[in-house]
Amino acid sequence: MKPILYLATLICCVFTESSFTKTSIAAEPTEPSDQTIIAFGACAHEDRPQPIWNAVVAAKPDRFIFAGDNIYADTTSMDLMRSKYSKLAAQPGYQKLLVTCPVLAVWDDHDFGVNDGGKTYPKRAESEKIFLDFFGVPKDDPRREHEGIYGSQIIGEKDRRVQVILLDTRYFRDDLDRYAKGETKPGNIVGWYKPTKDKRRTLLGETQWEWLERELKKPAEVRIIVSSIQVISWEKGMERWGNMPHERERLFKLIESTQAKGAFFISGDVHFTELSQTSEEGPYPLYDLTSSGLNQSPGKTWYTSTNSYRKKGNVYSGRNFGLIQIDWAGENTTIGLQGRTESGAIAHEKVVKLRQLR
Repeated sequence: MKPILYLATLICCVFTESSFTKTSIAAEPTEPSDQTIIAFGACAHEDRPQPIWNAVVAAKPDRFIFAGDNIYADTTSMDLMRSKYSKLAAQPGYQKLLVTCPVLAVWDDHDFGVNDGGKTYPKRAESEKIFLDFFGVPKDDPRREHEGIYGSQIIGEKDRRVQVILLDTRYFRDDLDRYAKGETKPGNIVGWYKPTKDKRRTLLGETQWEWLERELKKPAEVRIIVSSIQVISWEKGMERWGNMPHERERLFKLIESTQAKGAFFISGDVHFTELSQTSEEGPYPLYDLTSSGLNQSPGKTWYTSTNSYRKKGNVYSGRNFGLIQIDWAGENTTIGLQGRTESGAIAHEKVVKLRQLR
């Protein structure tokens, strides 16, 4: 679809299949470049202005990844959900983004349909179809052939391949354990969930786990694993992989057993940006770049919550987006992991040598 026609379709705000964003998950040919730039963010309320898109577009990304809470639906009415996606489509800044680069997406709880929701949400199948339609996933794409919105894409050619792995942390997720009323919370816990001891519970579901193993065995130089909730930081009482420690451990061991080189995580959900790192739990140092709050303000104390994995100085509580800058230079390739402010300024940054992720 030509950009001018596409924008006209969006401005009409008619929520039909013809107006969904064209963001195929299939690999697309790209011109060789010395740099690959991936922008991402989460938590964009459709009823509020979204000025941050100007800074995102100015960064000239090759892809933008929505990491969840792309709208705030919180409903079992699919008509209401469609109307909220239409409001996102009508955002002027988002329209600019769509003619700048392709958009990939996962969902979190609010766009899934219910706050902190999992597999008991009764409209998950209907919500999935609306999600895939809005983000333009083709009819013949594998994401249309299974339950859940997980999928992958490889960007670039041999020796400069970036695999984007999109996880679904909602569709198959079992219930979480909460702190009981009056129960003592360890440390500076700002949420209400605690790690479960029930190893039968799942976050991804067995089918998605089997798919992920196959994906991690595919050849790629860099792997961006997209999770709507934080992977490494587990001490907060919010939703995170640490709610199910056995699933978190399984993820790290799978990266090791598949010999998947060049992997790191990006996540959203928490309404601030930070960088977490663990050096002892995986085959090499593992990083989790969190960016959340495209136009949502943080909780008063959320960003002060305990995270012993946080890299010193790598936290920012204002509205933000994440930026990944891969500078290709063979054995000297580097990956810049940045949290950026609403104006596009670098709030925090860590440059990682690709050879360290092996």
